[in-house]
Amino acid sequence: MRICLYGSGSRKIDKKYTDDAYELGRIMAKYGHTLVFGGGDTGMMGACAKGVHNNDGKSIGIAPEWIGDFEPLCEECSEFIYVDTMDERKNKFVENSDAFIISPGGIGTLDEFFEIITLKKLKQHDKKIIVFNIDGFYNKMLEMIDEMSEKGFLYKQEELYQIANDLNEIEEYLKTNALD
Repeated sequence: MRICLYGSGSRKIDKKYTDDAYELGRIMAKYGHTLVFGGGDTGMMGACAKGVHNNDGKSIGIAPEWIGDFEPLCEECSEFIYVDTMDERKNKFVENSDAFIISPGGIGTLDEFFEIITLKKLKQHDKKIIVFNIDGFYNKMLEMIDEMSEKGFLYKQEELYQIANDLNEIEEYLKTNALD
């Protein structure tokens, strides 16, 4: 399965997050899944990619060439797809992925997360989405989404995403192919 990871490329992330991202990559490689990601060599993306590559896994990086002005690109990718814009990048994530994992990140990650769940809500895809809520990183955002629903701004007609609070929960999804 090709699994897209959304997550920060920041170099300032606490090691507890990047350690979990590395382990996520190791687990993906262990079960033969391919990482699809933004192609960055740092932060959550870079740590997960290192976990994949150090364990003989495969990866597909997707990024505009100019993103290298902001963060280094991963050179170990099995395949790299260059695009012109961030919108094209997000479209390529959807085209090239069977499932999505949202790890801790910043504004770009939130943009990707809300777009992918909106597309699922609008029935533009039916792919599994997992929020990797390391150390409760997304608790406040998830509470806000619940409040939006309670106040009638969102319809909870179906489950749009699942939450995994630790690596054991993620591994259960990956080893049983519950993301299919």
